[in-house]
Amino acid sequence: MEDRGVKRFYRDVTAAEMEGGWRVLLDGRPVKSVGGRAQFVPNQPLAEALAAEWAAQGEEISPAGFILRDMADFAIDVVAPDRDAAIRELVPYADTDTLCYRAEPGDPLRREQDKVWEPLLIAAEARLGARFERIGGVMHRAQPAEAMLAVEAVLNGHDAFILAALRNLAGLAASLLIGLTALEDDADPSALWAAAHLEEDWQARLWGRDAEAEARLAARRETFLAAARFAALSRG
Repeated sequence: MEDRGVKRFYRDVTAAEMEGGWRVLLDGRPVKSVGGRAQFVPNQPLAEALAAEWAAQGEEISPAGFILRDMADFAIDVVAPDRDAAIRELVPYADTDTLCYRAEPGDPLRREQDKVWEPLLIAAEARLGARFERIGGVMHRAQPAEAMLAVEAVLNGHDAFILAALRNLAGLAASLLIGLTALEDDADPSALWAAAHLEEDWQARLWGRDAEAEARLAARRETFLAAARFAALSRG
């Protein structure tokens, strides 16, 4: 990514189909990834979204404006060369999934968690064909091996671009199951973000909100929503 303060060095931005996929062109020259690889993306919608990030830059280039590009480059430079490693990094999110760790029975927070999280977890179990343990408290308890194998099988079915999106979705939600749910055609990313941060919102209602913490949370939410959009664009 360009250093902060670099002057804009191009006038025209286009997206074009070439042998190998779609690329972004700056004044007719194809963009490369941060790692120096040819930045091929799988379809026109994603290429045009990446082009829009370049077109939206002002007189100086701001790295913060390249959320989608960063994910595309991660897919190309990191995930594609070693998909197995990327999958190994994702699977543990399901073993400590937020949806499975709840307050003790009888706690008012537990009732709220059951109301919001249980339908999401039941739907995820149906899609995976596996069952996850519901755990009261914060002490880790390993999920069934069958569930982990089911998660790994689903991840193996996704390409590098979807896996790159899942890295952000799962990491920001502390939940691979929420990340996988965000890939569904009828998913509501904003609702999924709210579900993932139910406990934080609960505590904020009890004890008040901190302005700096809220600003950090808003930035994380923006990245989560962008990752969901990136996944949808990657599928065309």
